[in-house]
Amino acid sequence: MGGHQTYLVAWEGTEPVGHAHVVWAGGKLGVPEIQDVFVVPAHRRRGIATALTAAAEREAAAQDHARISLGHSIANDVARRVYERLGYRNAGLDPERVQGTVLMRGRPVEVDDTLIHLVKDLDCRPRELDT
Repeated sequence: MGGHQTYLVAWEGTEPVGHAHVVWAGGKLGVPEIQDVFVVPAHRRRGIATALTAAAEREAAAQDHARISLGHSIANDVARRVYERLGYRNAGLDPERVQGTVLMRGRPVEVDDTLIHLVKDLDCRPRELDT
């Protein structure tokens, strides 16, 4: 998982029910950035987005990153509440308008949205040295 990007997938049996993309370098804040957290509508409100976010945080901490960031739509109050509950706070960046065509879940999608960037400090305790 130490590459430039990681794609996390949540499964229920053999069915993928959610995903999140992690960019390890080049994010807005110079720290790993969680992107495109998505849960299939029929599986929402079951903690899947929280589990995907926690998995990204654990991996970032395991790679000795002290912080992680993410962005969400300014209009997505559900996401805002989830991320605040998980300890994310405003990153101090101006809201960012994004426009254009992006490839999302294998299809081109027209995007015109405004993102709020959040950041969270991670628990990166020093590891025990092998003796």
